[in-house]
Amino acid sequence: MKEIGVFDAFQETIRKLYEKEGGNGLLLIAGENGNPMTIGWGSIGIIWKLPIFTVLVRPSRYTHELIEKTDSFSVNVLSDEYAEQILYCGTYSGRNVNKIDHCGFSLEQGKSISIPHLKQATVVYECSVVHRNDVIGEALKESIHQHYYDQGDLHTLYFGEILAVFRKG
Repeated sequence: MKEIGVFDAFQETIRKLYEKEGGNGLLLIAGENGNPMTIGWGSIGIIWKLPIFTVLVRPSRYTHELIEKTDSFSVNVLSDEYAEQILYCGTYSGRNVNKIDHCGFSLEQGKSISIPHLKQATVVYECSVVHRNDVIGEALKESIHQHYYDQGDLHTLYFGEILAVFRKG
């Protein structure tokens, strides 16, 4: 993989998150053994004069526990041919199954963090957590709260400083 500029893959990354553009989501990798979780929400921008990738993870998810232990994560952009695997990684928990093996993925060691990324990814963001913040239900617009949090389990937002971005080929 070749290192690229922090925002060089911005449009294709955001398009993979946006369902109206046919996006399947991205795979967030947490834990030093590489647990992938599908994310359909995220944001890339500048906060505190740092390039930041913000991801949302529910406290009930295994990924939440792993990020809390390591304070880092990778975000992996995959081509459309991996739509079925992306769906699988959002349906099953890494507590119960080895999603890497099931999906036929291979891991590569991160270059700037201890967390690996997927060899199959076309773009990889390596991020170090600089801040976390819990969603406050009472502060949300009522329609959002009812639609996304009617069962509770409000997300934690992880603000990851983007330390490096890599593109395949």
